[in-house]
Amino acid sequence: MDLTQFQFDLPEDRIALRPAEPQDAARLLVVHRDGRLEDAGVRDLPRYLTAGDVLVFNDTRVLPAALKGVRPARDETGQDVACDVNLTERMDERHWRALARPGRRLKPGDTIEFAEGFRARITGHHEGGEIGLEFSLAGEALTAALDRHGAMPLPPYIARRRPADAKDRETYQTAFAGEDAASVAAPTAGLHFTPRLLAECEAAGLARETVRLHVGLGTFKPLEEKQLEDNRLHEEWRRLTPETAGRLNAARAAGHRIVPVGTTAMRTLESCVDTEGVLHPATGPTDIFLKPGDAVRATDALVTNFHLPGSSLFMLVCALMGTDVMRAAYAHAITNDYRFYSYGDACLLQS
Repeated sequence: MDLTQFQFDLPEDRIALRPAEPQDAARLLVVHRDGRLEDAGVRDLPRYLTAGDVLVFNDTRVLPAALKGVRPARDETGQDVACDVNLTERMDERHWRALARPGRRLKPGDTIEFAEGFRARITGHHEGGEIGLEFSLAGEALTAALDRHGAMPLPPYIARRRPADAKDRETYQTAFAGEDAASVAAPTAGLHFTPRLLAECEAAGLARETVRLHVGLGTFKPLEEKQLEDNRLHEEWRRLTPETAGRLNAARAAGHRIVPVGTTAMRTLESCVDTEGVLHPATGPTDIFLKPGDAVRATDALVTNFHLPGSSLFMLVCALMGTDVMRAAYAHAITNDYRFYSYGDACLLQS
């Protein structure tokens, strides 16, 4: 296996910079395991599922993790330096890892001022160009300061084309996000699920469960050959509670399908399932890497967006459906003007 199998050409104009309005008005490409394709809309989803099937959502909350600050001059002859900081991973209540520009002008011991009473000290440099930050605030006070002064951390392929704005505070957060703001990217398949669509799913007899996986910026990093060799991805924190695991196992035993909404929900479930297909509760990090040839044991169908070429997420959907099927589906989507990536259209992948 090599990464070239998972590459494809995507025209720039297929990258969605804004979501559909309303967000449940996005298109839905239904992909069957035998290769059949159906063009539909996201609100058609309930008619492709059966009463008793369980939609599993990732209820993580996105933190406004993009900050602008200033590194004050180190001496009287120096100059202040404007900084862009994107938080990438929470280490504890006060410490984060982050990407920062201009990285070459930031040294351990420097302080970055974001607002009055809100600053961070650089604690060191890490792999991948990240820096360590120790904030002057912790816990709820830090969350409140980030909410007040930060912006939504739009994916690089959007941020390169436009800045985040107030509208993204609404559109880049799911309607069912929980209380713990620790993700630095949204579980984007869930963005299509407006209160109206959730109500229509419930009316169709579809059950709803939640798991939690805090999404890191690693989800956007290009896949490296070493990750293929090591069979490991970046770590992300996830949780499947005993109660949720029990209900999902019972639903499957009764003949119903488990349908994760998004690759993060799917990765959570697949990291918690045994070889017999039984889900077990778990809390903590996972670096699960699903690719063609790997067993998929906890997922019967998947709702997901269209992913980057050569990415671990495209490999994941190929693991579920087969590489030839997914390459044909993506070719159809490109030809028929589907919108790609975080704010784009959706797929339903099923047998």
